[in-house]
Amino acid sequence: MTLLAVSNLGKAYRTYSSEWKRIANWFFVPAKPHHEHWVLRHISFAIEPGEAIGIVGQNGAGKSTLLKMITGTLQPTEGSVQVNGRIAAILELGMGFNPELTGRQNVYHAAGLMGFNSDQIDAVIDDVEAFAEIGEYFDESVRTYSSGMQMRVAFSVATAFRPDILIVDEALSVGDSYFQHKSFARIKAFQEQGTTLIIVSHDRGSIQALCDRAILLDGGTVIKDGAPEEVMDFYNAIVADKENATVEVVALDNGATQTRSGSRKATIESVSLLDATGAPVEFVGVGDEVTLCIKGKSHEALPEVVVGYLIKDRLGQSIFGTNTHHLNCQSTNLAAGQTFTYKFTFPANLGIGSYSVAVALHASETHIVENFEWVDLALVFNVVNIAEQTFVGLSWMPPTVEIDV
Repeated sequence: MTLLAVSNLGKAYRTYSSEWKRIANWFFVPAKPHHEHWVLRHISFAIEPGEAIGIVGQNGAGKSTLLKMITGTLQPTEGSVQVNGRIAAILELGMGFNPELTGRQNVYHAAGLMGFNSDQIDAVIDDVEAFAEIGEYFDESVRTYSSGMQMRVAFSVATAFRPDILIVDEALSVGDSYFQHKSFARIKAFQEQGTTLIIVSHDRGSIQALCDRAILLDGGTVIKDGAPEEVMDFYNAIVADKENATVEVVALDNGATQTRSGSRKATIESVSLLDATGAPVEFVGVGDEVTLCIKGKSHEALPEVVVGYLIKDRLGQSIFGTNTHHLNCQSTNLAAGQTFTYKFTFPANLGIGSYSVAVALHASETHIVENFEWVDLALVFNVVNIAEQTFVGLSWMPPTVEIDV
């Protein structure tokens, strides 16, 4: 059974030339609006039990509006939302909290609005207080809370009872690192128990660690729905999109999807990984010294070209990245047609597994300023443990050990 079905959903904000026309429209008497602005339109997707979905997009794309319509706090102008289960949502920081009430009183109020009776809330109130970890402030008025404290209580009460669907907007971003880790651990536990997750975040790591699918909104419509890494690569490309830039998606022979973007004022000609002898290598031993060789070409006179690379794990999460701007060795005053080669040598202090490399040519510190070319999945390599002690994880950090007995 589909847990959530969104069909041709749309939201428009309308102004009328008179209040009488607005009121007439409430009673289904046709009245043409003076102005109509569609925030979302033609949104359709379905979510199955146990799925974890990331909603991504630039500010103003319509993400928060979509979540409000899913939870029923905002009515759609067209289309429908069908929910088969209980939703718990954290959409806006402290939404629904009365600043004059204490944290404890707000928990009873918020949980009551979620449909739980006083006996059910009594059974979990100590757990809510313990999870929030705000000490004596739990019995102080919410107006004395910091934004982080409000988020702690809001998350604690929203997750006091395991929901069928948990919706988390950007509110978690205001919390401290400790509570973020604690919150994501609870979210993970809910996922393992069958809860469906819908999360809005600009954090690529969170989307790729928690989600098995991502939906990209742009201009109020869905422009991509697929695997998190593929969607986040495309999102990264459109964020850097400029007036003369293009975004291209290419299907590779291995079935993966590669995203290329940029103005093409300079392009990446080749990318290779070399071993200590200078030979191309696909399998690398833990800790082996390797060289990433990036060859590029400028197609017009450019005052500066920065070369960068980013190593990602099999889930697409960033492991390590740098560029020649940070290393203070970027190319300057390139002529049209000039070629250049950069070789980055480093030890492969990585855990066993498959890794990909994204490479980029841009101006200044980041590709957001002016992206000449960004290529995801430019190279894939594997790390194997040939000679080192057994270990787990994504990094090879061998310790020295001292024992006092």
